[in-house]
Amino acid sequence: MTSDLTCPECGTVYEAGPDEPWRCACGHALEFTERPHPQGDPLPLSQLDTSQGLWTFFEFLPIEQHVTFYEGFTPIVEAPEWNADFKLEYVFPTGSFKDRGATTTLSRAVELGVEKVIEDSSGNAGAAIATYAARAGIDADIYVPADVKQSKLMTIQRADARPVRIEGSRQDVTDACIEAVEGEGGTASGGDGDAAPYQTGEGWYASHAWNPAFYAGTMTFAFEIAAQRDWTVPDAVVLPVGHGTLFLGAYRGFSLLNEAGIVDEMPRLLGAQAAGYAPIADAVGETPDETATDGETIADGIQIADPARGDEILEAVEATGGVVIALESDPIETALDRLHRGGFYVEPTSAAAPAALLRYREAGVVDDGDDVVVPLTGSGLKTL
Repeated sequence: MTSDLTCPECGTVYEAGPDEPWRCACGHALEFTERPHPQGDPLPLSQLDTSQGLWTFFEFLPIEQHVTFYEGFTPIVEAPEWNADFKLEYVFPTGSFKDRGATTTLSRAVELGVEKVIEDSSGNAGAAIATYAARAGIDADIYVPADVKQSKLMTIQRADARPVRIEGSRQDVTDACIEAVEGEGGTASGGDGDAAPYQTGEGWYASHAWNPAFYAGTMTFAFEIAAQRDWTVPDAVVLPVGHGTLFLGAYRGFSLLNEAGIVDEMPRLLGAQAAGYAPIADAVGETPDETATDGETIADGIQIADPARGDEILEAVEATGGVVIALESDPIETALDRLHRGGFYVEPTSAAAPAALLRYREAGVVDDGDDVVVPLTGSGLKTL
């Protein structure tokens, strides 16, 4: 099973292969032509064989398992002092939820016979892609900001991947990476005669923002929440939003569960962005706090000014009756200290969603009696 790619905007279909385009000729992100989901009633968690980790849900995935550390089924723990449940996404092999997308993306790369992958990242996605590329025996170049955290840089280097440090903004890192992916003459005619950006340069773009294989992995987040709650969904899930890989993964996962008839509700998806990097909050009318005007934030993992799939994030917000707000550094730092004192040793970006939860409660968006799940997305060991 190797699914072709299609553009949901213009309908163009691209044949699967190591030179497949990373984006449609019309500029829209691509998706798999296959969208499988299982038939029949699911087993209760006590009867599920979860030894394969997130690949337990292989029937939902348009990718076969090739590269895995049997990651997934991260714990959900009660956090009474927050009146919520936390899903501990920071206990993955590389210390962040990005392993969900890395296992499916590198499995796709193996299916296609890819020899080298290229990724751009603020750190966590790059560390995950580098680690899973090492597991697959595939070379990897990881484009990162020049000031990337040393712990994340070391993870990339120790996996024998090549870090490429780029001066400038996070967007400058992406631009340099895409230039390497496309190489000389890296476009070919799409179905409508326009130029599609084929991967004819230095490697295959294993982008956590653009590659649909990554979202196939992050949607398992939703499957696990439902399975761990006896196939029910919470009232709301509060998530950080940079490129929105976990936010969109949650939306896709809960949507598939509804389509399969496994659940019959959608949780509200509530987002947290960093002030200065809040295009989604701006678009839904929740403008950033005026105290943050210099674009500086301790939540460096969501320092994204222009999400690759911003239109899809907005659609997910609207479809679930959700909201996205922006936070300055102070409430995120306060939430981070509170998390640490409670035994949750996470990195600063992980505190954005809990900080947003407090704001949502203050504003009456979330009631005290609401059933809420919040992922803690990255380990505090990655802050050095």
